[in-house]
Amino acid sequence: MSTRNITLIAILAVILLLGGCGCSKYNSLVTGDQTVKTAWSNVETNYQRRTDLYSSIVKTVSASANFEKSTLTSVIEARASATQVKVDINDPATLQKYQAAQGQLQSAFGRLMAVAESYPNLKTTQAFQDFQAQIEGTENRINTARRDYNAAVNSYNLSVKTFPNNLFAGMFGFKEKAYYQADAGSEKNPDIKFDLK
Repeated sequence: MSTRNITLIAILAVILLLGGCGCSKYNSLVTGDQTVKTAWSNVETNYQRRTDLYSSIVKTVSASANFEKSTLTSVIEARASATQVKVDINDPATLQKYQAAQGQLQSAFGRLMAVAESYPNLKTTQAFQDFQAQIEGTENRINTARRDYNAAVNSYNLSVKTFPNNLFAGMFGFKEKAYYQADAGSEKNPDIKFDLK
């Protein structure tokens, strides 16, 4: 066998090895990308469940006579805003906008619930009691879905950034994805004041 044939065989062997390795790495990156998309879809599904619950309680509250309309209006506006944000999980800016809109909705709804405490007739309705039971479970689902999303992103990002995967990720256009971040200010301890006299 000539030197030329040995060189040609060696080059073909390297090409086959890189091709096989490249296919394997590409497939694992695609799998990771799909896992992240599925996890994000679960986050959105749980937020949609919360939004639907908010809508049902808003109808119950608005039916209550003499309820504070400005608080109700702010919830309705925040809900509309939260449902308008479209997320591209490859774009951290849209994820931040989504988080901010969800935070505003939750804040407005918190104010609504605080005002609802002043309406004993409302608190005793079955719809209001059902809502209180369901919203706690929904918030737990949201937290679990966000944690699962971040775990999927972590696994995917490790694949994208570690050697030799990073070479193939760069070749095939796979980029790091953004984590779901805690709401702004949530790292601070709440300022609790007791007016004891």
